[in-house]
Amino acid sequence: MKKLKNNSGVTLIEILIGILISVIMMGAMFTSYTVVNNSYSQVTDKAAISTAGRDMLGMIIRDIRNAGFQYFGDTIRTTSKLSPILITKDTSYNSCDKIELVSGDVNITYPAGKDPVYEYSRYKITYECKASNIIDKVTGNKIEAFAIYKSREKWSPSKLDWLDTATDSDASTYANQLVTDYIVDLVFIPYDDDGKIISPPPTSTNSTKDYLYKIKTIDIALTVRSKKQFYRKSKPREILALLDPKRNKGKLADKYLRDMIIVTAHARNLGMQ
Repeated sequence: MKKLKNNSGVTLIEILIGILISVIMMGAMFTSYTVVNNSYSQVTDKAAISTAGRDMLGMIIRDIRNAGFQYFGDTIRTTSKLSPILITKDTSYNSCDKIELVSGDVNITYPAGKDPVYEYSRYKITYECKASNIIDKVTGNKIEAFAIYKSREKWSPSKLDWLDTATDSDASTYANQLVTDYIVDLVFIPYDDDGKIISPPPTSTNSTKDYLYKIKTIDIALTVRSKKQFYRKSKPREILALLDPKRNKGKLADKYLRDMIIVTAHARNLGMQ
């Protein structure tokens, strides 16, 4: 029998060194993946916040553009309750501004052998904030944010008042419909034809009542908060408002991202009144 010579192999020390190098490489790869994944999550979270805010603003802008619209031949008698745009400012600085928008509509029926019948109507859309009911998983308490609710009411020419949405037979009306949550602030600022701020926002009885139908544009500032903790470290971050320093939320020490989106809406139908 021949004896085997020059046998080659791997020692135990070499195996351990190979395992150690593999572990180091895997650790480096995992760290790189974690960093990239966290960065991607932050980007997607920020994009989601921005998208939700812009969708909300798009809805409000559309309704502001329709405010004051009415069909030719509309015979509904105008009263102070049918003011096209009413803005209620948050003077307590612990909520959001409220906006009420009135516009006209028409329902046309075509009786057999007769002229079309036009039934004119007016609707009021309201956007307002209420305290959020979402529970923070970290603290177990309600989150320090608001939710925006939308309602749509129909005008009664006979009662000269808005109908109760609970008893109104119109299927298109509703009350306190939740639109979006995680809102920090919502601000409305009206401007006249000269680009000057109308302050206070006009009503049928206050000092700026002559501007009730002269609102040209409205600046809207919406501040949205992230749903999940965004930053790695908690440190004081200044939360500012639009134009009014009294509305500033001060420095909040937490890990949530807050993004303010500012747009301008044109009240294009008010000049037709």
